[in-house]
Amino acid sequence: MKPAKGLLGTVLLLSLVFRICISFDTITLNQPIKDGGDKLVSNQKAFALGFFSPGNSNLRYVGIWYNEITEQTVVWVANRDNPLNDTSGVLSINGQGNLVLHKQNQTFPIWSTNVSVSISSSNNSKAQLLDSGNLVLVQQDNQRVIWQSFDYPTNTFLPFMKLGLDKRTGLNWYLTSWKSKDDPGTGNSSFRIDPTGFPQFFLYMGRTQLWRAGPWNGLRLSGIPEMTKDFIFNPSFVNDQDEIFIMYTITDNRIFSRMVVDESGIVERSTWHGSKWVEFWSDPKETCDNYLKCGPNSYCDPYNAVKFECTCLPGFEPKLPRDWYLRDGSGGCVRKPGVSTCNSGEGFVKLAHVKVPDTSVARANMSLSLKECEKECLRNCSCMAYTSANVSMGGIGCLTWHRDLVDTRSYSNEGQDLYIRVDAVVLGRRKQPTLFNNVTASSTTSKDSQKLDESRRKPDLPVFDISTILVATKNFSPEKRLGQGGFGPVYKGQLDNGQEIAVKTLSRSSKQGTQEFMNEVMLIAKLQHRNLVRLFGCCIHKEEKIGYMSPEYAMEGLYSIKSDVFAFGVLTLEIISGKRNNHYHVGSPCLNLIGHVWDLWMEGKGLEIVDSLLGEAYPAHEVSRCVHIGLLCVQEQATDRPTMPEIVFMLGNETTLPPPNKPAFINRRIINSGQDSSSSARVPASINNLTISMLEAR
Repeated sequence: MKPAKGLLGTVLLLSLVFRICISFDTITLNQPIKDGGDKLVSNQKAFALGFFSPGNSNLRYVGIWYNEITEQTVVWVANRDNPLNDTSGVLSINGQGNLVLHKQNQTFPIWSTNVSVSISSSNNSKAQLLDSGNLVLVQQDNQRVIWQSFDYPTNTFLPFMKLGLDKRTGLNWYLTSWKSKDDPGTGNSSFRIDPTGFPQFFLYMGRTQLWRAGPWNGLRLSGIPEMTKDFIFNPSFVNDQDEIFIMYTITDNRIFSRMVVDESGIVERSTWHGSKWVEFWSDPKETCDNYLKCGPNSYCDPYNAVKFECTCLPGFEPKLPRDWYLRDGSGGCVRKPGVSTCNSGEGFVKLAHVKVPDTSVARANMSLSLKECEKECLRNCSCMAYTSANVSMGGIGCLTWHRDLVDTRSYSNEGQDLYIRVDAVVLGRRKQPTLFNNVTASSTTSKDSQKLDESRRKPDLPVFDISTILVATKNFSPEKRLGQGGFGPVYKGQLDNGQEIAVKTLSRSSKQGTQEFMNEVMLIAKLQHRNLVRLFGCCIHKEEKIGYMSPEYAMEGLYSIKSDVFAFGVLTLEIISGKRNNHYHVGSPCLNLIGHVWDLWMEGKGLEIVDSLLGEAYPAHEVSRCVHIGLLCVQEQATDRPTMPEIVFMLGNETTLPPPNKPAFINRRIINSGQDSSSSARVPASINNLTISMLEAR
């Protein structure tokens, strides 16, 4: 008998070893898995299912993780809110055909698939782990899937998984974070669809909307510029009578990619590479990603140099100017008073590279083109904005907004175009042409000329690209200069084909405007005379302006955004007075405009600088405010000067302005009382000198 007992013990030991080492992908009525080493492994060994304890926890959970990744990365948890406190767990198929988790020697389920299974199939169910990471409960007689883990995601979005809504059953596919690294229980962060209006996706913290990923725009979710198709990642969107969801696929099943919602409220897409997870993108990552950061009818620009990201949409102004000036944009913007956007010559201004506003209040018509969308919006006076619902294939579908535009932000290159309804005044300002510097080229042939875009061509008048002119004249080299014409210098040049040309440049000091220039060259182009060289073409390129050096740049070589503010201030005072800064002011001890204006301002006579040509036909309050702003801009200390966004705000609102400090570059002439005024000596009261950069167009 003793040898028999020894043999039995050996058989039991071998059986136990065999059980620990065995791997399979299916659970059946007679083949459960138990805590202590059992697990399912998918057919291609991509995923595994078994019992685990997260982080520093001793509690036991049933989960799915990547099988071939050394760092255990769990993608789904069955009993996330009902953990086991020991290793007695069993996952099996019960008599009703459901997959259940229970303790050994107990029948009460801790977790169950809890689906209805026909009596004929109750003893014929199996649970199988697929290579996609999806655990499915299948009726073996007809191979029908009656339950799947992909319908109940936890914190991870895998390839082929759906996020959205099953319209037939009401099942909502969404992600929910873990509570912590050690607790996979249902956390506060969730990423889910909002089917109201035009469907879009949100990240929630509890019930609070934290970040709006936006609607699908044909290529990606509007608020995730990085969610683009590439050679690995292929996102897609479905919206039909049965379902609405986003999904993505991976072109190479050897690449592991996932999107995770973590407990801190971050959505991150990453890919396993080498021995770690490499982040592709994560959101929200900027303050402009925060939902309603800037309030209604404004947009958030994270690239604003002064770090106040909020800007009113065209045709709008801050609702609460004081809060806005203090960099609190939550109050948003309102339409400027006294304007009409209904049957009064209104139109639309394009706002490029943006995340479109909240579409829960948007109206969609997928049968309209973008041009038809514009007409539809223009016909309806309540329509505030429109855009293309699908930007792929040149743009199809129409989205319109008839209420406040909220949660709009700009991007550097991505995003899409949004068209804002504006009144005729704003529309007219946006359509004003830019003044360009002009270059005219004369010769006898035009075969190899480079053209600008079609919108700037004129009949019988070839238009050159500036690069062609620069190459021909060696960047307007002095050695190529032939002389000085009535409107600017003339240069000789040579085209790539060897053709010699003469290039006449128009200086801004010539007072000739763009339209006059174009009229002149068009006329000459049509003239034919043996003593007149035939006009070869013209070039219109960029814009150069007269500028003024700030004291810190002139004296110390330091340049900043406040240097431009100084130049703006000088030009503002020049425009109001109609005089140049170096103009001599009779009766004033100052030798320049800045000092003259400062003296008058301190005496309460600021309006005396106004150009006499205006007479009394000007709004005194507005002009006085502009003088005040001009003096703020030319203050000697750069830190005292306002920023350009602050200047724009000051010009458009009635907020109280701070008093200006002494400006820079005040030159005075002092008359010695012991001398006759006719022989008075000019003595500068300041070492500051005005430096004027006179720029001529080339």
